[in-house]
Amino acid sequence: MNRLISIFAFSLLLHVSASAAEALTLDQALQLLKAKNLEIKAAAFDERSAKEDIDAVSGKNWGTLTFTQDAARSNDAGNVFGFKLTSREATFGDFGFADFLTPPPGTTNVLTVQPTDLNYPGYRNLFQSKLRYEVPLFTGFMLSSYTDIMKKIKELKSLDKHKIEKQKKYELKKSFYDMALLDSSIKNLNKILDNIHILENTTEEMIAVGYAKKVDLLEVQAKKGNVERLLVQMQSNKKLLYHYISFLLNQKVEHIQTPSSEVSMPKISDAEILAHNIDLQKAATGLKITKDMLKVSQAAYYPTLGAFGEVATADNTFLGNADEHKAYTIGARLSWNLFDGGIDAAKIEKSKIEKLKMQSQVELAKKGILLKIAKIRTEIEGVDVEIASLKKELELANAIYENYEGRYKEKLVSMSDVIIKQSAQIEKILQLQIAKNKRTEKILALEKLANGED
Repeated sequence: MNRLISIFAFSLLLHVSASAAEALTLDQALQLLKAKNLEIKAAAFDERSAKEDIDAVSGKNWGTLTFTQDAARSNDAGNVFGFKLTSREATFGDFGFADFLTPPPGTTNVLTVQPTDLNYPGYRNLFQSKLRYEVPLFTGFMLSSYTDIMKKIKELKSLDKHKIEKQKKYELKKSFYDMALLDSSIKNLNKILDNIHILENTTEEMIAVGYAKKVDLLEVQAKKGNVERLLVQMQSNKKLLYHYISFLLNQKVEHIQTPSSEVSMPKISDAEILAHNIDLQKAATGLKITKDMLKVSQAAYYPTLGAFGEVATADNTFLGNADEHKAYTIGARLSWNLFDGGIDAAKIEKSKIEKLKMQSQVELAKKGILLKIAKIRTEIEGVDVEIASLKKELELANAIYENYEGRYKEKLVSMSDVIIKQSAQIEKILQLQIAKNKRTEKILALEKLANGED
């Protein structure tokens, strides 16, 4: 028998150890969040897409190399003569010399004779292969400015990704601390429920000996039902939290290891928060973009210079006599817009206004964040005082309930008095949970506002 008990106890210990090992810690959850959260993955794709935009713009500096293959058939006089010239196969006969040398009888002026070979040629094919390279040599700094803009847009996408990571991290941490507070409240309510069970048994015994009435038992049972209802609500909230944690981590989570202590107040100054705040970093990057956009507008005042080179071959058959019929062209083009009715000047002025506007928005964002910091810090100080007061009030409510429970047994107070004191005890527990939730939310909000590594 002892051997069986030992085996059972050992098996139970292994089961408990396995369950504890499966419980997800906050640190493990934060690592999973970075790897599995779908919103973070989507933001990472946006960041990669922005990187490709940089390559697309900077690639224009290298120019374009295009290959063109034309295939045509025509009896249009201009086309046929042009096809022959392109393939270097034109002859004097194509100019109508046959009609010039043997004009029709009675012709007094051979210059009026229409050359049939030139005006009514037969069908001819053209197969032309062409390779062309074009490169911009100077664009008034427009391409370099656009490349800088794309780089800063990529920075914005990176900041967006970082912000989403911090937002999801905030939501995950808050869920873990909410779960810890729920567990604490459930534990306290279970103690109260145990006391109610004891009080219920005591009341039944007192009814049996005539020291209590049936209505006293009904009051106790009603209060027990109320506490059980609160426990069911809290268990439902736990299930919802598990569902939300599973959603954040993109996998099924059934057990977590709740934090053992309350979230601590971060030791970070207002200046450090401003330095790490992602929204301010985004605003500063936006300001840099407006400066680059001003450079783009000013590029209209500069000339643009480009060069090109082309090699081609043509024949009435595909690649026929390609080497003999080859040709090349090289050249450059300078373009300079000297007057456009003041349109470029207006665009430059608009870009300057946008830059000034962005500067004021950055300053406004700083002041707005400082206001939020001051508000959160003040609220945390107030909640700390509230929590300290509620802890003392709960301690007093527990002592009063125990006192009234003993006095009820001595018939010094009624069951209604005991239930009232117990209601006050439960109310303080719930008020304390709400206050702790509020404090956790405010501290995590302050960390999120800093957006730095915790």
